Formats: sequence, C-alpha cells, structure tokens
Amino acid sequence: MSVVDWSRAQFALTAMFHWVFVPLTLGLSVIVAIMETIYYRTRSERWLAITKFWMSLFGVNFAVGVATGIILEFEFGANWSNYSWFVGDIFGAPLAIEGLFAFFMESTFIAVMFFGWSKVSRRFHLAATWLTAIGASISALWILVANGWMQYPVGMRFDPAQMRNVMDNFWEVALSPVAIHKFFHAVFSGWCLAGVFVVGVSCWFLLKKRNAEMARRSIKVGGWVGLAGMVLTMWSGDSSALDVARVQPMKLAAMEGLYDGSCGQEIVAFGILNPDKKPGDDQKPYLFDISIPYGLSFLATHDPSAFVPGINDLIDGIEITPAGDTVRTVSYAERIELGRRAHESLRAFDAASARGDSVAMASAAAELEANYPYFGYGYLDSPEEAVPPVGLTFYSFHIMVILGGYLLLFMIAALWIAYRRPQWLGNRLVVWAGMLTIPVVYVCSQAGWVTAEVGRQPWIIQDIMPCKAAISDISAADVQLTFWMFAVVFTAFLAAEVGIMLKTISKGSKKDFSSIKD
Repeated sequence: MSVVDWSRAQFALTAMFHWVFVPLTLGLSVIVAIMETIYYRTRSERWLAITKFWMSLFGVNFAVGVATGIILEFEFGANWSNYSWFVGDIFGAPLAIEGLFAFFMESTFIAVMFFGWSKVSRRFHLAATWLTAIGASISALWILVANGWMQYPVGMRFDPAQMRNVMDNFWEVALSPVAIHKFFHAVFSGWCLAGVFVVGVSCWFLLKKRNAEMARRSIKVGGWVGLAGMVLTMWSGDSSALDVARVQPMKLAAMEGLYDGSCGQEIVAFGILNPDKKPGDDQKPYLFDISIPYGLSFLATHDPSAFVPGINDLIDGIEITPAGDTVRTVSYAERIELGRRAHESLRAFDAASARGDSVAMASAAAELEANYPYFGYGYLDSPEEAVPPVGLTFYSFHIMVILGGYLLLFMIAALWIAYRRPQWLGNRLVVWAGMLTIPVVYVCSQAGWVTAEVGRQPWIIQDIMPCKAAISDISAADVQLTFWMFAVVFTAFLAAEVGIMLKTISKGSKKDFSSIKD
C-alpha cells in the first residue's frame, strides 16, 4: 500500500469511528430536550428522572465524540497538507465557524444542562437543553458545508499567483444545495438512530422487568422522533439523489453498478455484482439482480423515462444536463488532456512571473482559466482511474436502502405496539427485536457514510484534485504507524464508551422510577 492508500485508510478509520458518536449526539439531544419539555409542562418528577437518565447517556457519547472529531481536523494538516494549502482559504472557513460558534455554543450550554439543575430556573435550564441540541445541529451544518464543498466545489476561483484556490462567494459555499441536503440527511438520520437506541435500551429494561413504565414512556418519545427522522431522512435522501445525478453522475453509476445507461433505467433492488466486470468490456454487470422498472430514472431526475448515463457513457462523454437533457460533453480522455494543458499553463504562468513578462502571464492565465474545470484530471493516468470502487459503493448503498426500509417499518411497529398493543411489550420476541435493531441502525448509518465518501473517489475535491495529489510529503511507514496507533486508541475509546453506557444503563435499571411521584 502506498502513502495515499494508508492516508485514505487512516482518515476513513477516524471518520467512521467519529460517525459512531455523531448521529447519536444529534438525535439524543433532541429526545432529551423533548423529555425535559414534558417535565417542564407537567412538573412530573418521574419525567425529570427519565430526562436525567437519558441525559447521562448523551453526556458520555458527546464527550467521546468530541475527542475523535478533533483528531479528524488535525489529519488535514498532517496527512493532507497539499490539500490544505490548495483550498485552505475555502475549506478552513466553515471549520473555523464551527469551532468558534457552534462548538462554543454546545460547550457553554451543555454545562448548564448537567450542572445547572439547582442553580438556574426550570425555564432557563430547558432553554439551555434545547440550545445544546440546536448547537449540535449547527456544528454538523458547518462540518457538512465543508464536506459538501468537497463534493461540489463552488464559490471559489483559482489564483495562479498564489497557486491556490481562494473564496470569492462565501454564501455560495454556505448555501450550496449539496451541502444543505447533506446536512438535513445527516441530522434526520441521527434522529432515527437515536430513536432506535432509546427504543432498544428501553426494551432491555422490559426484558429485565425493571422500570416498565419508564421504558414505555421512553419508547413513545423515541419512537416518534425515530419515525419522524426516518421519514425525513428518506425525503432528504431523495433531494441528495437528485444532487448526485446532477454533479456526481459517476458516483450514481457506481451506486447502481450501472455501466451502460438507458432511457427509463431500472433500479436494482437486490443484486450481486460480477467481480470480473470492467469498464468497456462485454461482460454482464450482475451475476444476479432483482430490478424495479424505471426506478433509477425516477430517482435521478423524477422523470421515469429519462436517460441515466452509466460508467461507460460517462467515460465517453455522455451526461445529463441540470435541465435534464442528455448531451455529449467532454470525454474523460479529453479531460485528462485538457487537465494536463492546465498544468502546463500554470507552469508557463510561473515561469513568466519569474521573468516579469506580464503579457505571457496574462496569456497563460487565460488558458489556465479555460481549462481549469478539468484541472484534476491532469493527474490521472487513464480514464478508468476516475471510476470509484464499484463493488464497495454498490453494496454500501444497497445495504443502506434495505436497512432504511426495515427501520421505517420498525419505528411504525414500535409505536403501534406502544399505543395499541402495550401488552406485547412483555413478549421476549418483541423486546429482543428492539434490542437487536440497535446494531442494525448503526450498520445502516455507516453504510450511508461509506456510500457518500467512497463513491466520490478518486477525488478529494470533485474534478479539481484527486487524493494522490493532496497528500503530505511523508512516508507510508509513518502513516501506517499512526494508523495502528489510532486504531488501538479509538477502539479503546469505543470500548470505554460502551462500558460506561452499559454501567449507566444497569445503574438506571436498579433505580425504582415507579416510586417517584408523577
């Protein structure tokens, strides 16, 4: 493995560990705020005890999530210094806002949440709890603005004098539809994950026949938040699919294992890819598949008869315009050539600048600007290098979709049982189903993250910079060493969090909530 491989592996490791904690923080903060709102309105001491129990689990998860997130940001300077130099003026802005505003907001009000019960009024404490939840979402917003810009770089221009990109429209970066849709998708999926977590932990209480009334109340709140989160996740996912089809068509093709597109393109509901299939060959893409007619065309364009390009079509230069029209654009082979011309123009600008030749500088800058949309392709050795790992992208996407469908049914069933068949909550099969859905929702969440990030490879900035041009000038051995160090440390973090949470849950189960006045 090269230094690029190890750097990507290390960042993937860190991001996936971090993503274990983030969605639970986003969703559980909202659930805790809702529970405290019920306490504020009812003055029920039992609801206060329930709120404090779930708040303690939120606190453990929040603390570990912060630790892993800080390391992620350090990696941009350590392993991806070329990237940081190339776009630091743009990428650093939302991260700075997240640190100075959103994280500061979370840190301030979370202190009131945990230590202000007897020191501030009930109204102020409730406000602090909601502001903590809002701060967590705002923090996610700016992180996903940065990530969304990497997927769809807008609001910037390349300055050949500095040999780097500079921001020229902050609001175009901040309000990018790709970033906004990713934000809503991530936050709402966090609601779903936290809802499943609350329902699953409550099912453990029911299995142990402890604090059954507390568990039933928690299931109702967690169920409603989880159901709302799942429905809104599907809605935001539809918007994200339209974005992917428009600005990252190669990712969409990889998500479906689609090599040769067509009008009225079907979508694969379940399939097994042919591992020997390569772009441009005559082999079948699937060993087995069950498909839904017109599904992908509708997903990508909301027009069931529209053309959706496959991997081979995109390599040949056939795409869909934002208006939904099929056009022949620049092929990937031509993009590589134009990217190399852009590189030559940049070198010519640099040489002319050293000579003080303003006329040559202007000419080179004009040619560079004309070819800059393909700048990143100049680093590629072949068109096939621009194709992401199809197998990993395809299976991650379909795991996310299939498990997402299950989670929707699960949340509906949990609420129906809680309200219409509460006696079923004593059934071992029902409570075991609730508990086992906790790992299911985590797998679904991780699969969505893998789809989003692996599907855009080889790009760290879509079309502008591939990963192999973004790394630091360090050895593979150095990154390999820190990879295994992080693997050990993060595993210890995860084990510590799970251990503390289990201890907290066990301690909560021994407390008699029924003895508290309602």
